[in-house]
Amino acid sequence: MNTLKGIPVLTDAAAGVAVRSGEKYQTPQGFSAIKDGIKPHGQSDPRSLTGKPRWLRAPLAMGEGYDFVRRTVREHRLATVCEEAKCPNIGECWNAGTATIMLMGAVCTRACRFCAVDTGNPRGWLDAEEPANLADSVALMRLKYVVLTSVNRDDLADGGAAHYAACIGAIKQRTPATAVEALTPDFQGVLRDVETVLDAGPEVFAQNVETVRRLTHPVRDPRAGYAQTLAVLAHAKRHRPQVLTKTSLMLGLGETDLEIDECMQDLRSAAVDVLTLGQYLRPTVHHLGVERYVTPEQFAHFRALGLARGFRECVAGPLVRSSYRAERVLAGNNVGLG
Repeated sequence: MNTLKGIPVLTDAAAGVAVRSGEKYQTPQGFSAIKDGIKPHGQSDPRSLTGKPRWLRAPLAMGEGYDFVRRTVREHRLATVCEEAKCPNIGECWNAGTATIMLMGAVCTRACRFCAVDTGNPRGWLDAEEPANLADSVALMRLKYVVLTSVNRDDLADGGAAHYAACIGAIKQRTPATAVEALTPDFQGVLRDVETVLDAGPEVFAQNVETVRRLTHPVRDPRAGYAQTLAVLAHAKRHRPQVLTKTSLMLGLGETDLEIDECMQDLRSAAVDVLTLGQYLRPTVHHLGVERYVTPEQFAHFRALGLARGFRECVAGPLVRSSYRAERVLAGNNVGLG
C-alpha cells in the first residue's frame, strides 16, 4: 500500500481493503480525499461515541420507502447528506419519501471538525449530467419539497454557484410544483455567487452558522466565519425578500445558554426567518468531542426563546438537523415534535 505523508493511500488496486476513517484514498474521479474529513491526530478520546442518553436512540434505517430512496440515489449517481453526514434520521426521512441531496460530489474542500464528509481537492471536477439526473430523480420520487445542499467547492471560481443554480433550474423545469430549499456553502462571502443561487428561484435559502461566535474556530474550517455566514444570510434576504432564510445551530460543543441567546439575536439582526437547533453527535474519534447532552426539556426552552426572539419558526430537538422535516417547518408545531 502506498503512503503520502505517512497516511495510507488506498486505490482501486487495493481490492478488498476497506478505507478506514482518517485514511487517504483515491476517488473514482482521480483525486485523493480523506475518509470522514479528519486525519488522526494524537490520542483520541472515544468517550463521547458511547453512553448516549436514551433520547438519542434513533430507529434502525430500514423499510420499503428507505430501500426505494436508496436505490434511486444509487441509480442516478447522487450523493445525499443523509448518508455522508451519518444523519440519525435517515430511516425516518427516507421512509417518508424525503431526501436531502448533496450536489457537486461527496468530497469537500474544507475540514470542519464536526463534519464527517470526506475532505480533498476535487480540482475542478463536476458532473455535467448532475442537473438532469437530479431533476429526473426528484420527479421519480414525486417529491413536493426537496433540500439541495452541497460540499464546499473552494476549488471552483464561483464556489459552484452556477452549477447549483443549474440544478435548481432543472428541477423547476421538470417539476414546477416542487419547492426547493437551497442549503448552500458560504461561497467565501462572495455575494454575487449568493445572488446566482437565489436568482434560480429557490423557495428557501439556508446557510448554517453551525455554532456560536466564540466556538466558530476550532469547530468550523478556518475559511468559514461567523460574520461571513451572517453577511451571506442578510444579503440573501435583501436580494430576494420573499425567499425564506434559514440556518442551523448545533448544541453540545461547549456553548453557554447566554451565547445561544446572543447567536439568536445576531441571526435575527440578519433577518433570518427560521432556526433549527439539534444535538451535536461526534461522528468519529477524530472529531470534536461532545461537551454536553442537551435534554429534550432544554430544547423546548430554547425553542420558546427562539420564537420570543422573533423567528417565524425555531425547530428544536435532540435529533433535529437543518433539513429535518423541512417541508413542515412553517406548520407552527415544531414540525410535529410537540
